[in-house]
Amino acid sequence: MKNLRDYITLTKPRLNLEALMTTWAGFYLGSPGPMNKSLLLYTLLGSTAVAAGCGALNQWLETDTDSLMLRTKKRPLPAGRIQSRNAFWFGMILSILGVGILEFKTNDLTALLGLCALVSYVILYTPLKKITSLCTVVGAIPGAIPPIMGWAAAQNQIGPGGWTLFAILFFWQMPHFLAIAWMYKDDYKRAGLPMLTVLDPEGHSVGLMAVAYAAALLPTTLFPTYLHISGSVYFCSALVLSLAFLWQSILLARHKTLRAAKGLFWMSITYLPLLFIIMVIDKR
Repeated sequence: MKNLRDYITLTKPRLNLEALMTTWAGFYLGSPGPMNKSLLLYTLLGSTAVAAGCGALNQWLETDTDSLMLRTKKRPLPAGRIQSRNAFWFGMILSILGVGILEFKTNDLTALLGLCALVSYVILYTPLKKITSLCTVVGAIPGAIPPIMGWAAAQNQIGPGGWTLFAILFFWQMPHFLAIAWMYKDDYKRAGLPMLTVLDPEGHSVGLMAVAYAAALLPTTLFPTYLHISGSVYFCSALVLSLAFLWQSILLARHKTLRAAKGLFWMSITYLPLLFIIMVIDKR
């Protein structure tokens, strides 16, 4: 049972819960009529398996740096509770299974998006973390793919609606990631990872980037109403939530403190589910 918990930890379940939620939201919002429950089930199974495989392969590749950071050194691989080869094959099987489910039970486009998420997260983002601070921007791409996977599964196309959901997730992730990077900047420095918070310890660029992406997020979140995906209740709610998110980013830029970073982090993990819940409830 303990070993089972370690394998579950390897899949990054808390992170994948967000992916599952946004995939479901994308499917629901993209469904022109009543949802196809069977298609939804296979979409969620496939996307969850891909996300879990990404998490496992990410941790397999990062075992060395995880062992150097306080917040990750107790993970199953650096702690030695799971052997490296077992983690690799576990991640590979989940990834192949996920893409296979999407290919044979949804459509080619959704499977391609799942494969893009896998490649961009494991082959691009993970190695780039040791090379450049731009890894954060690259990492935001696979993180933004789940809702358009749901949309594509429902419509077999992406279109403006799907790309809008992608953009919302992309812009949201940057202040979210920057807040985390500020909170754990000493850990990243200890591991030798060139995160922006390590390269810019004073926080000037960090704050400016957080504000810039939060500012770009604000008008983007209003597009679902313009595209007739959601109504006026969503529009007003998105405006208020996005202004609050922008304000938290401004506080980080102004004060550059751990308290400000934690405030932005907690705002970010509250903001996203609320935004999507209201978008779903107010679907047109």
